[in-house]
Amino acid sequence: MHASVGILTERGGMTSHAALVARGWGKCCIVGCDALKIDFNAKKVSFGGKVTLKEGDAISLNGAKGLVYAGAIETMDASENPLFAKFMGLCDKFRKLGIRTNADTPEDAARALKFGAEGIGLFRIEHMFYGKNSDTPLSKLRKMILCNTEQERKAALAELEPYMKAAVKETLRIMDGKPVVFRLLDPPLHEFVPKTEDKKKEIASDLGISVKEIEKRGESLHEVNPMMGHRGVRLHVSYPLIAETQYRAIFTATAELQKEGLRPMPEIMIPVTISARELSFQRAICDKIKAEVEATTQQFLEYKFGTMIEIPRAALTADRMARAAEFFSFGTNDLTQMTFGFSRDDVGTFMGDYLGNKILDGDPFQTIDVKAVGKLVKIGVDGGRSRRPDLMCGICGEHGGDPKSIEFFNTIGINYVSCSPFRVPIARLAAAQAEIRQAK
Repeated sequence: MHASVGILTERGGMTSHAALVARGWGKCCIVGCDALKIDFNAKKVSFGGKVTLKEGDAISLNGAKGLVYAGAIETMDASENPLFAKFMGLCDKFRKLGIRTNADTPEDAARALKFGAEGIGLFRIEHMFYGKNSDTPLSKLRKMILCNTEQERKAALAELEPYMKAAVKETLRIMDGKPVVFRLLDPPLHEFVPKTEDKKKEIASDLGISVKEIEKRGESLHEVNPMMGHRGVRLHVSYPLIAETQYRAIFTATAELQKEGLRPMPEIMIPVTISARELSFQRAICDKIKAEVEATTQQFLEYKFGTMIEIPRAALTADRMARAAEFFSFGTNDLTQMTFGFSRDDVGTFMGDYLGNKILDGDPFQTIDVKAVGKLVKIGVDGGRSRRPDLMCGICGEHGGDPKSIEFFNTIGINYVSCSPFRVPIARLAAAQAEIRQAK
């Protein structure tokens, strides 16, 4: 009925950061469309030199297949269709894999529940410092980052803690009776250093120092390769106070909700780990703060302590990691980057050539590479369960919403996959199909 007027090339596509952000927002998006040419002066666009559209013309997008259609195609909200709900219920009868969601805000959590999510497999604490209503907590975080003494840092963290607790508490409230995995602060601190003059002046005023001193402290945080630098658990080893603040926010929120008669189920996940000793170091801090909160609130608190497996060494030493971890969540985005030596954000410059020349069978960021990355996941699962037979294992990378990857995860005994809210129905269907195929 409507002719395809543009097709997404293999370059860029589904795995660029722009595509992942759009997917998380539930927005239809096509990136890397080489066939599209824009004439800004004439206010026209052409596709492959064959079809030209002018400003004001309607088009429709199929983000999953990378197709652009001329004209407006009638759409509907499938989640409101009773047949959709019935079909999803049928899928749930067959699947064994649990389906959780990656949620960064209470709004994400509420949306995912409507799509059938059974918990949150990844709540990134640092995302409270991005986007809507983030100005004040981000300002507090920056103040903490640029502190020069433990006393300054302790005071700044005390100001930041209420904001962390509020985000944690509201998310636990929405997911009452369902598990929520809180990943501790992960990005390198330099990402949050203020860049504009007005923000530098604001932080300088708060700390009672000069803008020049702020710039000097910010420069000291610079790293040549920050994605493999001072981030994740490494921050919490260097600055235990940062870890303590997050633990206290989580446990205090949990205690307050229990007093209201709710059933919060927090699970704390330590990122970027490579050693069981890192986990033991953090577990001691975590349990100390838990005991303090229990004494203050007179509430007995239960939680699970685990780690994200996203570095090959962690997967290869999973039997040791499981000494301290009660659950593993495989961060397959970073595990793929570390295994291939590919940057997810830059892979679009050459992935089309690799696929076109059949050097790779598929984009490893879109579908799990079974030969290497998948093998590391299986080694991690088997190794962890050799030490702790009841070890819960999940997937929190983007592969958790990819049907082909879900089929593989189903075969190796993964307990649940976690994906962005809008991919939850896809994951539920794929998990059912995978189980049916495996049974045959």
